[in-house]
Amino acid sequence: MKITVIGAGAIGGNLAAKLSTAGHDVQVADARGPEAVRAEVLESGARAVDLSDAAVQGRDVIVLSIPFGVAGQLADLFASVPDETVVIDTSNYYPGMLSEPIEAVDNGQVESVYTAELLGRPVVKAWNAALAGTQQTRGVPAGTPGRLAIPVAGDSDEARRVAMQLVDDTGFDPYDAGTLADSWRQQPNSPAYCTELTLDELPAALAAADRAKDAAIRDSLPERIAARGANPTLDDIVEMNRAAHR
Repeated sequence: MKITVIGAGAIGGNLAAKLSTAGHDVQVADARGPEAVRAEVLESGARAVDLSDAAVQGRDVIVLSIPFGVAGQLADLFASVPDETVVIDTSNYYPGMLSEPIEAVDNGQVESVYTAELLGRPVVKAWNAALAGTQQTRGVPAGTPGRLAIPVAGDSDEARRVAMQLVDDTGFDPYDAGTLADSWRQQPNSPAYCTELTLDELPAALAAADRAKDAAIRDSLPERIAARGANPTLDDIVEMNRAAHR
């Protein structure tokens, strides 16, 4: 597939590298310019491009790996993107930590539904429910025992299928999590969010989501991180997320 990744941070850069390694034609853009794309991302064969050239005709998929709430800044760029192009949103809402509070989301609008409105087009939610370290280091080939799973939500069956194929290509079992309106079940800090679950374990975790409780756990993140001490490991963070739901 021809894929554009917008955002070259820990998750966007990793996805660009993994998807390129899997054989896809990948270009990656960052608001800071092509020079912001790390050399190790480009070693896979991905190409750095200017943001103005990122969402162009002829791309099958565009992955948005940008801070939550800024997608509206790309609306003009996306106006020329064909309807059949699949747009995947990886962002998460952390009010007061990673973004300013957003009234619509605080009042119950689902994160990626809000993002879709900002862009003016449908999106699929994927890769948001796995830590950057998990995505970078714990992907394994299909069929490997204990392979971790990642939920994928979207309103188009075809777009969801495409996103699930790409999740598989990055080393994780994709799980069909239903419509975009249901994607609140994989938002911070639900039982399915960044807890490293297998395909057998993930459905029950999604079903156990509680919007009010999960938002409160999300908002307690600074205190919970501080309680882990300096330099918590990936395993420490995963265990912290799991413990919040016991």
